Amino acid sequence: MLLSLMSLDDSQITIVTDAVRQWCCEKKLDIDSVEGRRAITVAVDFVQMNTARDGLFAELSKQLNHQ
Repeated sequence: MLLSLMSLDDSQITIVTDAVRQWCCEKKLDIDSVEGRRAITVAVDFVQMNTARDGLFAELSKQLNHQ
């Protein structure tokens, strides 16, 4: 999980962690849970694909709600 974050710069890490924390809070999940770790992986993928910061939470929710 942390290895995937190493490929990001500081601002991208902030974007990922903010979106994942928001998603985990909304779902009442711990960020260290299996679902939380999956959310980090998905969020990193989206950031690496240049998903806009404003759209990351929506894309993250859309992707994870279908799994």
